[in-house]
Amino acid sequence: MGTRLLAAVFAVCLAASAQTLSVEKLFEFLRNAQNSQKFQYTDQEIAKFLHNVKLSEKLDDRAIEDLQGQLKIGPKTLAALHLLRDQSQSLTAAKPVVAPLPPKPIPPPTSIEQAAILDDVRDYALGYSKNLPDFICTEVTRRLAAAAPGTRNGGPATDSPHWQSIDTLTLSLSYFNQQEDYKLILHNSAPVTNSDMRSVGGSQSFGDFGSMLKQIFEPRSEARFEWDHWGTLRGQRVMEFSYKIERSLSEYHLIVEKQDIITGYHGIVAVDPNTHVVLRVSVIADNIPPDFPLRSAEDILDYDYQDISGHTFLLPLKATVTGSMGDYLTRNDKEFRIYRKYSADAVIKYDTEDAAAPPPPLDESKTKESPATPPPPTKKQ
Repeated sequence: MGTRLLAAVFAVCLAASAQTLSVEKLFEFLRNAQNSQKFQYTDQEIAKFLHNVKLSEKLDDRAIEDLQGQLKIGPKTLAALHLLRDQSQSLTAAKPVVAPLPPKPIPPPTSIEQAAILDDVRDYALGYSKNLPDFICTEVTRRLAAAAPGTRNGGPATDSPHWQSIDTLTLSLSYFNQQEDYKLILHNSAPVTNSDMRSVGGSQSFGDFGSMLKQIFEPRSEARFEWDHWGTLRGQRVMEFSYKIERSLSEYHLIVEKQDIITGYHGIVAVDPNTHVVLRVSVIADNIPPDFPLRSAEDILDYDYQDISGHTFLLPLKATVTGSMGDYLTRNDKEFRIYRKYSADAVIKYDTEDAAAPPPPLDESKTKESPATPPPPTKKQ
């Protein structure tokens, strides 16, 4: 059952038009509802769907247990299935439902192919900054904080952090002669008189336009690359390589107030399989000294294609920088908007209406990775 048909059936059922399904079709629907990337159905929505279903065959406990072994079934959905079981006891027994075989994983490139791909990526990364145009853009940084899960105020250790907004910074970012220049324009919704980022304090990061890529692929970094997995970003299949750089060869700085240290780091580089350009890079600090205030640090940077004066360039889309300081977590969500050609008199102006409403956050689907879908089988001629 395709996604469109799934949505159509779902809509009809929610409109209280009862559906009669076999046990096999019922399970097929539940698998599609669970695996849908476009429609994220809740436990309550699926249970409501099931309340409008009638079965043409008997549903028994063993079939429900088999389904629970295949899918994560919510409590309301499970209760609705038990109700269908009770209502179908007088019907003919259903044929055993055979779970579909998982799709065959996509084989990775051969070791020879991987070496050639990484050579292309290295050439691209080392030349990235030189090939960028001079431009100006708007950077919006949303700074958040949370108590670490498992601590006194952070809830159970299994919980996700409950992020609370600290502030929003809107900056004019210019890139000229391969140099970045940041000027603070708004702090929350208020224009500022001091454009120096240091005036607002707090957690900050810089160097999104090429320096991160360059440091990873510089020959002197001696990064060790390995194949990691196939993934999907923004609907596109990507090749993901893991890497690691030792502290003795690193240029990765962590700075807290006046303390500045260098650590080794590791991460993932996501590569377009056709063009061998980098679509995502992550950096995770290794072996931070125990007496340093920052206990962990991670930076994830996504690139996407942007138009500047009728020409397309691969430029930063969003960076997420997270860190922990004991029981306290920080997160900076940095988004890059409104790219345009640089000129000496280029400025970003905000009138009262603009200042009252910074751009809304990017849709999470823009940076959410999903498993790679294997290609359909080819037909033999």
